[in-house]
Amino acid sequence: MRRFAAAFAAMLATCPGLVHAAQPCLTAAEASSLTAYALPSAITGTAKRCVPNLGTNAFLPTGGAELAARYAVRKHQNWPAAKAAFLKMGAKDESSAFLANMPDPSLQQMLDALIEGMVAQQIPLDRCAEIDRVVGLLAPLPAQNTAELLAVMFGLAGKTGKAKNDLFSICES
Repeated sequence: MRRFAAAFAAMLATCPGLVHAAQPCLTAAEASSLTAYALPSAITGTAKRCVPNLGTNAFLPTGGAELAARYAVRKHQNWPAAKAAFLKMGAKDESSAFLANMPDPSLQQMLDALIEGMVAQQIPLDRCAEIDRVVGLLAPLPAQNTAELLAVMFGLAGKTGKAKNDLFSICES
């Protein structure tokens, strides 16, 4: 999960002017929608990075593609709130206006490719077995439950000081 956060932060950093100087505050619903939208691409990127380093009986080689496809079914439902959260995370300059005015299919295609690529780049190969285990344990959960669980963990990571979350904080209600 921490690697996903680092990869997502790195992905945001590749878009000039996209990241706020201050960490944005997302509602729990925005954080869940953004996470749910990103999960299929993150799982695909994780599988691309880790499958060559895992045994044939590991979860990602045997069930990763199916899990990503199952989670992708709800992407269209999560998109409106995920887009709003993504844009909220951006700086208020020309690049954010450009992104906000992009047609949704183009913005989605760009985000999916960036998330998948950045996740694949950020995962250390020696962590693949642990990540495979975590993904396998989360796999039975419905996509929305997994997204909400991860969003809560992102929010908690920002509050504890022990784990760093550079992406966003969860707004206090």
